[in-house]
Amino acid sequence: MKTTLISLSALALTTGGALADEIRVLNWQGYGTDQSFSIEPFEEATGHTVVHEYFNSEQEMLTKLRTNPGAYDVVMINAVFTPQAIEEELLAPIDASVIENYAVLERFAQDSKLVSDDDVYGVPWTWGLTSFAFNTSVIEEAPDSIEVLWDPAYAGRISIRDDALEAMQLAALATGQDINNIEDLDAAEEKLAALMPNLRTFWSSENDWNQYMAAGELDIASYWSGSAARSASLGLPVEFVVPKEGAIGWLDALSIPATSKHKEAAQQFIDWMIDPEFYTRWAQEGAPASANADAASVLPEDAFNKRVLGDPEVVARAKFQAPVTDETREAYLEIWQGLKAAQ
Repeated sequence: MKTTLISLSALALTTGGALADEIRVLNWQGYGTDQSFSIEPFEEATGHTVVHEYFNSEQEMLTKLRTNPGAYDVVMINAVFTPQAIEEELLAPIDASVIENYAVLERFAQDSKLVSDDDVYGVPWTWGLTSFAFNTSVIEEAPDSIEVLWDPAYAGRISIRDDALEAMQLAALATGQDINNIEDLDAAEEKLAALMPNLRTFWSSENDWNQYMAAGELDIASYWSGSAARSASLGLPVEFVVPKEGAIGWLDALSIPATSKHKEAAQQFIDWMIDPEFYTRWAQEGAPASANADAASVLPEDAFNKRVLGDPEVVARAKFQAPVTDETREAYLEIWQGLKAAQ
């Protein structure tokens, strides 16, 4: 981060502070961009101030972009939603040449979901897996199959996120189907119907998840890999599992809304966020895997994102998400709402 810090400081000095703006960021709460250890030196170096607004679902994020033109300068988007945002003209092209750290994002930089007509609309930031974590104070040996969610021994001690797409994709894994092309919807629905009696509750945010686990209400719950690392760093007795059936892979990127009034400052902030020194500091508190190869390479050998997500055998079991059509989402939502109503 020192190199980026020096570059931004020099820019601020040569422009006499003319670039000092208020950068408004739209993201999940507690997800990297609002870390004080990073924001404070960035503000000191550039003169910019950083203000956050939060969302609780990708659909809410898209709605905020549609209904609040000019309100945001940087938005964090799960890459499967980026093509929709591009189609709706919600995002601006990004000049990757001015983002110093972009050159080391080669693994994800040309992801077709983030690039359209050779224009970059999303800068790869983090990636990870959606699977499940278990309470190590209750379960001694790590389960190796997603079928543990259906184990009657844990009835009333299981939770999954209240999200139709995620639920259907977990059911796809459990029924041996492609998460991006669930051909047998009846089988997936039946699998989820069989899961419902085991559920204690649904969770919607990382904070929810932590509270339920800290209260001892859950033994096993679906979760995100980066969140599991953060929960463990907080002292919760949890361990993340990538079962033999595989896990849902995702990529998060940082984008600039088309109506942003501070696009140059937004690009500076994005460069700051993908800097290896920011990431290694964030990783100490629990973070998803970095899309920056330089950042990943300098992690300690025992770091979660090197020990687990750096294992080629684990990565091979990841099933990365593809964009989902509105029709498919609506079909999944109808199934999911019906299952919840029948409880």
